[in-house]
Parts: sequence; structure tokens; C-alpha cells
Amino acid sequence: MSPSVPLQEMIRAIRSARTQCEERGVIQRECAAIRAQFRQADNGGRSHNLAKLLYVHMLGYPAHFGQMECVRMIASPRYSEKRVGYLGAMMLLDEKQDASLLITNSIKNDLSNSNQYIQSLALCTLACMGSAEMCRDLAPEIDRLLRASNSYIKKKAALCAVHIVRKVHDLGELFTKAARSLLTEKNHGVVHGAVVLITELCERNSETLERFRKTVPDLVQIMKGLVISGYSPDHDVAGISDPFLQVRILRLLRILGRNNEGASDAMNDLLAQVATNTDSTKTVGNAVLYETVLTVLDIKSESGLRVLAVNILGRFLLNNDRNIRYIAMTSLQKIVGTDHNAVQRHRGTIVDCLKDQDASVKRRALDLSLALVSASNIRSMMKELLSFLSSCPPELRSQTASGIFNAAERYAPSQRWHIDTILHVLTTAGGDVRDETVPNLIQLITNTSELHCYTVHKLYRALLSDISQLKVWAPCFFFKLKNVLSAFKPCTYMSVVQVTEDDVLDVLETVLQSHMSFPSTRGFALTATMKLSTRITENVDRIRSIVSIYGSCIDVELQQRAVEYNALFKKYDHMSLFCSAAICIWMHLNNVQSAGLSPPLCGVSQVCDLLDLLGGSEQPLQPSPALGSTAPPMPVSTANTVGGDLLDLLGGLEPTPITPGLTFRYIHTKNYRNRKRLTVYEKDGVTVTLSCEKQSDSGLTVTLTASNSTESDIRGFTLQAAVPKSVQLHMKAPSGDSLPARGAAKVTQMVVLNNPNKVA
Repeated sequence: MSPSVPLQEMIRAIRSARTQCEERGVIQRECAAIRAQFRQADNGGRSHNLAKLLYVHMLGYPAHFGQMECVRMIASPRYSEKRVGYLGAMMLLDEKQDASLLITNSIKNDLSNSNQYIQSLALCTLACMGSAEMCRDLAPEIDRLLRASNSYIKKKAALCAVHIVRKVHDLGELFTKAARSLLTEKNHGVVHGAVVLITELCERNSETLERFRKTVPDLVQIMKGLVISGYSPDHDVAGISDPFLQVRILRLLRILGRNNEGASDAMNDLLAQVATNTDSTKTVGNAVLYETVLTVLDIKSESGLRVLAVNILGRFLLNNDRNIRYIAMTSLQKIVGTDHNAVQRHRGTIVDCLKDQDASVKRRALDLSLALVSASNIRSMMKELLSFLSSCPPELRSQTASGIFNAAERYAPSQRWHIDTILHVLTTAGGDVRDETVPNLIQLITNTSELHCYTVHKLYRALLSDISQLKVWAPCFFFKLKNVLSAFKPCTYMSVVQVTEDDVLDVLETVLQSHMSFPSTRGFALTATMKLSTRITENVDRIRSIVSIYGSCIDVELQQRAVEYNALFKKYDHMSLFCSAAICIWMHLNNVQSAGLSPPLCGVSQVCDLLDLLGGSEQPLQPSPALGSTAPPMPVSTANTVGGDLLDLLGGLEPTPITPGLTFRYIHTKNYRNRKRLTVYEKDGVTVTLSCEKQSDSGLTVTLTASNSTESDIRGFTLQAAVPKSVQLHMKAPSGDSLPARGAAKVTQMVVLNNPNKVA
């Protein structure tokens, strides 16, 4: 290809290249020829070569070597070269390039040129890539051109002033007076540029905003002329007179009327006239109506006008164009909090949009439907939302389920309805439900004791019909399974279900053996099986065999549970009451935490509830002293019969028997970090206290102090401590191994705890 080929032939050669490598070869040869001609002093084809270089730049190839040629061509007296030079400057230069500063003087000279087209080129270039320094230097020239007699130049100067205001906010005051005078022009282009400039000035300066509020009557008059005027061939678009100018004026009116009653009152009649007279069958008419709605909703408009605006958005929801439906729901979402009743009138149309095929429209309809749920329509709306949940896309199920849960929690007409709704969601989209749902449901069931029978029925049926959702709602069933057999008696709310002991154990074995069961679910099932040993009388051996199987399970957590349960069976086989209490305490300290519930220390009533699972305990337990309390200890006889055996639950798991009567305390160190001293053991004259001191976010120092108040010395005294696997324990050497009598001296030992992963 010859270096002097025209632009058309170069384009044809590039497009005919069969491979990218061939295309790069053509461009490299042409760029080399363009560089060679740029270096020639007398080059008659400079504009032709720069035009070819700009095309190369449009294809994404480097063309920076043509920047200085653009500067030279801008300074040329010929219009043809100046035009290509300005085009090259707008494409190849920006405010970060040093070469852009070289054209400042050329632009200033061209702004004073007698040719309006040369002035236009300079104005367009400055508005496109003018830097802050260029804007400061040339702002007086732009202000002068705003007052020119040529409408063509004034329109270009107004748009250039907008760029200057955005670059240098302080220069806005320079154009305020000229901008207001432009509103009196008859040329639509000039008025459009003036409205854009005033909008920019008002958004950036509150004082300027107050000053331009006086122009509201002028803007209203201009807008009325556009609405009332007949057909105008120069500005008519699909039967709407200059919709671009109408939209700009409406946006400016929205800014001027915001938080101002006087300005809002001046434009109320105009907005009502535009809303009723604009044709909504065309896209341009909908654009004007949409801006009208936004203005009505943003200013201090009359209530009737706001209802009219919401009705317009309601008509948009019936439009076949999905984009219009989308923006309508977006606008309704913003105002549903303030104009709830007005939006409620279009609830049926909004719910119908849930069936739309477009994913974005469907998501907006879901957000708006959830926002419309109230105490008066909770039943009907929930029916629609549950129907949508069963067929909605997977990416919307989590959001839908969470929205239904929140609405049910706020507006549930009854607790039974609340439980039914949550169970429906769990059985429909259990895998997509968020983790906090299960603890919330457990808490709800716990607080409604009169519905335990009903809930167990529902969960049992769900478990039989679909085992795939075990991860979510099986823990709720197992958590309440301690009353499972008594719950399957005739229920007030539903028909009788005949369930035997074998049926319940079959379900639990199915869960334990299912490949869809998570380790945490198996843990719940194993604990539930063990809890049933206090209620099932004929199949205890089957329960033992089920539990013993998992003593060699590969899952460490499940294996630990099974081993401990087997130990409880062996040690307390003849004492079902104490075995039941042991299981429930173990459940309280382990399972409840797995379900997401905080394990509070049991009070008197809670301990009695734990021990009275069979309903056969007649004498209530005496209250045990709280942690750190100085209350007198329980009598020896009571401690030996109840406390000694009951609190020594896990003794069979240790190589050394635990001393009868020893008091175990479940210590949350984070709850006692701010307490100076806490008594953790006090018996037979030996007292052990604990004090904590926080060293860092993950570090804690614990000081154990032991004293002896008896009349004889104690020798071979040791202190031991255990922590969860996630915590690192370092016990420093004790101060001694003997406790002198009558508190003559104390033994202290420092324990350093480190929780690097900050596990709760």
C-alpha cells in the first residue's frame, strides 16, 4: 500500500485484513508513513494524514505522536486544517497532557475570530477537554460570548460555561447574570443551554439557588408555551413540542421548588396541566410525564397532585415497555414510605409484575410488594408472596424468604399463623433460607408452649414428606423432640396422627443415615435419640445400639457425643431421672449453642424443668447459689443424694474419679472480665478464686488464687484448667504446692489464654 493513499483506501485495506496480524502490519506501515510526512517542513497533506491517524486511534492503536501536529494545525489560518486540528485535540489531548496548555492562546484568539464557525470550534474544544487552568484563563471570554448577538454562539457558550462551572466552582458567580438574561431568548437552543447552566449553578451554590427562585414564574411561562403551542416543525418530536427542553425545565423546577412552599405553589398548576395534557402513548410523552412525577413528589406539592403522580406511575406499570415498568416501580419504592395509601391502590398491578419474565422487573416488584405488606393485608399479600416463592428464580429465593420472615414477625395475626408461614417457607425454600432463621423459629416455638403439639405434628409430617431440607428445619424438630411422644396425642388444631415409638426412631435413623444430612444435623438427631431414652420404655436397647454405632464415627464431634452418651448409659442405667438430667444439661451446653441460642445459666425453675422431664419429680430442688455468691452451701445429705450424683455426670469419662460433692461451674470468661474476683470453688475450707485481665482483643490473663482456712496444712495441691480447642492455654508455674493452715499463705498460678481466631 502506498504511503499517500487516501483515507478511504486505508479503511478498505484495514477491513480487508484476514487476520489481526495482517491488520497490525497495515497500520504500522501507514503510521510510519504518517510520521515521515509529519517531519517534513512543507507538508500539504497534514490534515489528510491527521485524519487517517485519528481513525487509527479510534481502532485502539497508539496515536500519541500526532499531538504536536494537532497543536500546529489549530494555529493554522486555514479553516480546513483548524477543524481537523481541533478534532484531533479533543480526541488525543486531555487536561493531563502538557501539550494541552500550548493551545490555550490559540483558543483565546479563535474565540475573538469574526467567523462564527471558528468560534464554535474553540468553544467545543474548551468544553470538551479544558483544564482548570484553561477555564480560569478563558472564563472572561466565555462570559463575553454569552452576551453576543449571535444565538448560535450563545448556545455554544452556555454549554461551555457549564463545563467551566464543573471544573472551577468559584467561577459560577461570573455567569449568573448572563444566564438569567438568556431565559428571555426565543431560540430554543439558547434557552436549553441557559436552563442547563442555571441547573448547574443552583446545584452547587445555595445562595445562587435562592437567587434563581425568582425565575420560577419565567420558567413556568416558558413551559406553558411549550405545552399549549401547536405543531412546530422545528421542535416537534412525535407530537410533543421540544420534549428535551420540557424535561430540562422540569428538572430545574424540581430543584427550585424543593423545600420551598412559595416556589412549589407557583408551579402546582403547571404540573397538573402537564400531567393531564401530555400524551402517554408515545415514549417522549412518557419521558415528560416521568419528569413531571419526579418533580411533584420532590417539591411541597398538594396532596391531590401527589395522588395524580402516583396514578401516572400506576399507568406506567401497565405499559408493555419493561423499561417504563421498571422506572415506575423504582419511583414507587422511594415514596411508599410517605404515600403508602396511594401506592396501595396499585397493589394488584404490582403483584402481577411478580410474574414478569424480566429478572430486573421481577426483583423490583418483589421489593415493592414486601414494602406494601401491612397489618390489614398480611394474609392476602402473604398468599401471593408464598406463591411467588414456589416458582421464583433461585437468585431471588433468599431475599423472598427473608422478606416473608420479617413481614410475618411484624404483622402476624396469630402465633399459629406465624409458625405455619415460617414452616411453609422452610419446606419450600429451606436450602436458601439464611442461617439466623432457625434460631428465631426455635425461639418462637419455645415462647408458644400451647402450640408445641401442633408444631411437632407439622415438623414430623414435613420430615416424612421431604428429607432434602434437613439442614434448616430438622434442628427445630429435634430441639422440641423431648416431648415428642406426648405431643403425638390428639391435637386441638389438626387430626389425630398415630405414631409409635418405632416410627419416631425410624425417622431419626433415617436422618442419621441420610447422605443429605449435614454433620450438625446428625448431631441434633443423635442427641434427640438419646433424649428419647427417658420416654421410650420398650426400645431402650435399640437406642443404645443406635448411639453405640457412632462411637467410632469419622466425624469427631459426632463420635464425642456418642462416647459420652454411652458412658452415661453405662453409669446411670438404673437411674433414668439422673440420666435424663445429664442429657439435658449436656444438650443445654452444646446443642443449644449449635442452634444459635445463647446458653444462660440455669435458675431454679430451669433446673427443675430439666429434671422433671417425666413429670414424676414431686419435690422441687433447692436453689443452688449463684456464681460468686456467699450463700451457705446445700446440706450434706441433699448434696450426696441429688447434687453429688447429679453434678458428677461425666465422672465415668475421666481416668480418675471426681470427688463427690464437687461443684462444677460453667464459666464464660468474657462475661466476667470486668469483675475483680470470682469464687469458683469453696468446700472443706479450701477456696479458689479467679480474676481476669484483658491483655488484647485475643489475649486474656487469668489469676487463680487458692487459700486454706482449716486447722491443718494441705500438701500436694494442684490447679488444673481446660479450654475449648480453639483457645490456646499456657499455665505458668504455681507459687507452691502446699496450702498452709488458717490462711497463713496462698497459692497463686497465672494462666494465659490466647484466642487467635476470636472464636465466640
